[in-house]
Amino acid sequence: MTPANVTFRPGTLDDAYAAFLLFEESLADLARRMGQTDPMSFDDPETMAMMWVRRRSLYEHLARTADQFWLAEQDGQAVGFSRSIVRDGHWELTELFVKPGVQSAGLGRELLRRAAPSGPVTSKLIVASPDLRAQALYMKLGTYPRFPIYYWWREPEAVEFTTDLVFEPIAAGDNVMETLASIDRQVLGYRRDAEHDWLLSDRQGYLVRRNGEVVGYGYEGRSNGPFALLDPADFPAVLAHAETSAARTESKPGRGHFGVEIPMVNTTAVAFLLDRGYRMDRFIAHAMIDHSVGQFDRYALTSPPFFV
Repeated sequence: MTPANVTFRPGTLDDAYAAFLLFEESLADLARRMGQTDPMSFDDPETMAMMWVRRRSLYEHLARTADQFWLAEQDGQAVGFSRSIVRDGHWELTELFVKPGVQSAGLGRELLRRAAPSGPVTSKLIVASPDLRAQALYMKLGTYPRFPIYYWWREPEAVEFTTDLVFEPIAAGDNVMETLASIDRQVLGYRRDAEHDWLLSDRQGYLVRRNGEVVGYGYEGRSNGPFALLDPADFPAVLAHAETSAARTESKPGRGHFGVEIPMVNTTAVAFLLDRGYRMDRFIAHAMIDHSVGQFDRYALTSPPFFV
């Protein structure tokens, strides 16, 4: 049973801001329930306004390219939403959030049902929050926690490193989609052109070459990732390059921030970050997958991790 007077309708591009507010309010509530006492972004209108400027293109991208996007409304106000994408036969739940005060009343279950794929898919994946109620729903869907995802961060510094890798920036209009798709199919198991289109408009992409051959790619900017490499042993050099790039663009030394989302099966990346003195965020996400897919020891996620 869902709460009284709740109706459901397909979401549109015009609902991007409502979805943003629901996400931030629900996330702040979850953080408080987990014992966090730090000030929350949701409580500061100025911070929220700046965050919307940074996140707007992401929310609009997800709205434009969703397989399913549903809003729950009560008395004309949005109280929950769910959204999913399908790429090359791979389904991901990008968001499922319910407003505090109407949670645990069946609303999440109904929103999840509506976010189910519109056709057959070969795999399902959810980057889930630590909320055990939500994880129980996802397990009933057939996805199970496979590994945690930690966010690692520090003030960026120039890092000395020696490598035979060559980092080649991708310029606007470059015809690289097939190259990126080839790496994705080897690392993730599927291609996702829509995400690369958005990523290339949001941050600086580059190809990683060895002896002229492409062996990976990465994205750097205000937010970082994803990084996909054919050889996990290349992660120290790639992360050192990304941190060094961030240090060079930082205008106020001592106040910068460089962070990456790391699947904890990528032990090579973890060892590098520990050695560099990175800090770990207390909010730990979980990759929930229905069966073995992807080689995540060769990967670092998109930040923020709405999708892999």
